[in-house]
Amino acid sequence: MTRNDLIQKLTATNQVDILIIGGGATGLGAAVDAASRGYSTVLLEQHDFAKGTSSRSTKLVHGGVRYLQQGNIKLVMEALKERGILKKNAAHLVKNQSFIVPNYKWWEGPFYGLGLKVYDWMSGSLGLGTSRWLSTEEVRQHAPTLDPEGLRGGVMYHDGQFDDARLAINLAQTAIEHGGIILNHFKVTDFIKRNNKLVAVVALDQVSGESIEIHAKVVINATGVFSDSLQQLDEPGKSATITPSQGIHVVLDKEFLPGDSAIMIPHTDDGRVLFAVPWHNKVIVGTTDTLVDQILEEPIAREDEVDFILQHAARYLTKDPTRKDIRSIFAGLRPLVKSSAKKTAEISRDHSIIIAESGLISIVGGKWTTYRKMAEDVVNTAAIQATLPYKECVTENLSIHGNKETADFEENGYYFGSD
Repeated sequence: MTRNDLIQKLTATNQVDILIIGGGATGLGAAVDAASRGYSTVLLEQHDFAKGTSSRSTKLVHGGVRYLQQGNIKLVMEALKERGILKKNAAHLVKNQSFIVPNYKWWEGPFYGLGLKVYDWMSGSLGLGTSRWLSTEEVRQHAPTLDPEGLRGGVMYHDGQFDDARLAINLAQTAIEHGGIILNHFKVTDFIKRNNKLVAVVALDQVSGESIEIHAKVVINATGVFSDSLQQLDEPGKSATITPSQGIHVVLDKEFLPGDSAIMIPHTDDGRVLFAVPWHNKVIVGTTDTLVDQILEEPIAREDEVDFILQHAARYLTKDPTRKDIRSIFAGLRPLVKSSAKKTAEISRDHSIIIAESGLISIVGGKWTTYRKMAEDVVNTAAIQATLPYKECVTENLSIHGNKETADFEENGYYFGSD
């Protein structure tokens, strides 16, 4: 179905059950959830799908070892379950990735080894592999560019790796296959209310230049870091609900990590973890967690963020990466739920749902790994808010467009969407 076909279908519709604003992970997940339940669904994205934060991740589907260290057991359990579900439903995009935690102090082996055994146990039947202790020689075999001085072995564990942008496109295709109207380059410019209740939106087709009114029983704001701007369009003067945190990644040549295993550094100077992950014959290193004052459509990596990543990578690699070695840098903004925490690294990655007096539903926070559960929660809320007939969520066992258990990750044509 072409974009014009979808627009014609939209203009022929008097009112839809659920209208979603935002075509990133959360919005697309909500569209799949709503459409697969049988609700009439429209999604509008003002740019390309996953143009923002959703295409600028570390490319990992993971439970979050750092959250386990913080004692956020609920989030880890939820994320590990969702990791397993996504591996099943999008096997063509999610693969098992081995990680090595190098040990340079005597206590790190038993400490991280036991912690990752708990991580294994929490994964249950949806685990991707069993963690194990490695000798110094084994670590060097898997990661020959790790600094050998003082190396005391390591721990290997398993998590998921995925293509974030490709998954977003496949979610859009899945939603359309279930009857959803999914449109990009449509910008919501105004809300229409009746008796102070939101009943429609005005949207500008940025391709044709035409504006249309779309009536909906309920509207979901899933615009990530731009959530507050829509909430303030609905309710001028409303206080902020998110804290934007910038994360950047540096891309280096494969020579800095020639093996198939990724490296996880469990504690950086700012209390985060740092990953170096193989990615299409390159290496992605990141990420940072920097509070920003300004929300930009094109975030810019700060000099101190680049220095932070290069300096930490140099501590663990035999060859120190320099700015001349950088092949690419990308930056994204996390829409963290507003918190009184002094550091963004301390803010929970849980999501929150906000219902305005007008009936506008906003979902903020979260992360790619838990997008499906976030979608289920927000569609449940929307159905209740709009008094829609009860329809059970089916996405836990819903195959995503292109799913193929025997996908060849070395065959790039298929990996990039030849399906």
